[in-house]
Amino acid sequence: MLEGWTLPQALNHGRLFMLDHYEYLFPYLNRINLNGVCAYASRTFLFLRSDGMLKPMAIELILPGSSLGNEICRVFFPAKQGIDAALWQLAKAHVQANDSLYHQLISHWLHTHAVVEPFIIATKRRLSVMHPIHRLLNPHFKDTIHINALARLILINSGGILERTLLSGEISMQLSSELYKEWRFDQQGLPADLIRRGMAVKDENNPSGVQLLLQDYPYATDGLEICVAIKKWVKDFCSFYYKDDESIRSDVELQSWWSEIQTIGHGDKHNETWWYQINTISSLVESLTTLIWVASAQHASINFGQYAYSGYPPNRPTLCKNFVPMEGTIQFGEFLKDPDKYFLKMLPNKFEMNLIVALFDVLSRHTSDEVYLGCQLSPGWIDNEFVQTRFAEFKEELKEIQGRILERNRDPKLKNRRGPAKIDYTLLYPDTSSSWSRTGLTGRGIPNSISI
Repeated sequence: MLEGWTLPQALNHGRLFMLDHYEYLFPYLNRINLNGVCAYASRTFLFLRSDGMLKPMAIELILPGSSLGNEICRVFFPAKQGIDAALWQLAKAHVQANDSLYHQLISHWLHTHAVVEPFIIATKRRLSVMHPIHRLLNPHFKDTIHINALARLILINSGGILERTLLSGEISMQLSSELYKEWRFDQQGLPADLIRRGMAVKDENNPSGVQLLLQDYPYATDGLEICVAIKKWVKDFCSFYYKDDESIRSDVELQSWWSEIQTIGHGDKHNETWWYQINTISSLVESLTTLIWVASAQHASINFGQYAYSGYPPNRPTLCKNFVPMEGTIQFGEFLKDPDKYFLKMLPNKFEMNLIVALFDVLSRHTSDEVYLGCQLSPGWIDNEFVQTRFAEFKEELKEIQGRILERNRDPKLKNRRGPAKIDYTLLYPDTSSSWSRTGLTGRGIPNSISI
């Protein structure tokens, strides 16, 4: 299964990957499985093939045992026919349920919607509307507080849609809050995130500052180009208004803004040593680039493909109502009689599936008043000619990135850009050809802000 590699060789050459839904989920399984849900913690092992695609090698499903440290582990391997293939399908569904949970609560809600909020509040409270950093950031905060308020009303509230459709149920917000403890602002930028996850290494000779270890990785490849363009625009903007590092340190509003973000917006983390110290132009640029990335491209990559990937619930269930049956049980007999029927009974009921499909449909749609990265809400946003010229160049850079994305999608050697379904990866296609782009389920476009 390793194309002739031994296991140590594959490990040493970075050919093995793991999708880990064990560490954060396992402590909650006993509580989760009391409420009619059948959930495992999972680890999925994948091998990087010579053609650049990741091949699933094994799935490990873990349940708590009768005593501490006595876990119940089952391992499944890929198969194309027979009972083993049907069992592999059930195991994959449980992994997808884990992944749906992490996607919605952590990648989507926590790491974009929720963490941007303190920055918005501090910006409104501490920076004058005439302050250049307020003007730079304000387009990236459009409608976020409003959409978060709606989320608290109908999505993440007690008994809300996420509690009814995700396997985590009533502990959803507790789980999200627990994982917030691991959140670090300095790791939210794409280069730092890729290094943290072992997908890249530092490379000072590269414009992005990193070298990818997985070359055919559409999200990372497209995202790093966008990060470089954002950082270049932010650097030019800040360098125009701040002539040296001392002007950063002496800006009372700016220092007050950053202090509130740490001490009030993230009061439980204000003593952490990983916070950027906003005392140089470079540290300000790094912080603003990270914030703009999260509010624009990061959210777009997570949000606007949800219907395409999850609009057909059997492809990506949000919870499972049966465990993978054990040999010798009544459930295993039912499974042997009709594996497809057992699989369908394992999925959420029709009402829950309709609810989640409707949600993904709404979330994946661009609104009619969307303003995209590289586009202005109004001509008077910034009245300085140099800044306006540099912003126009930023827009042109994004258009050039669009062209390169389309070229990569046409490259037959880059198999991950289209996948087995033959659908182009366009979730980080900026779509800045006009200030107002197409609405609806476009599967492309990077809005300036988290507005849906």
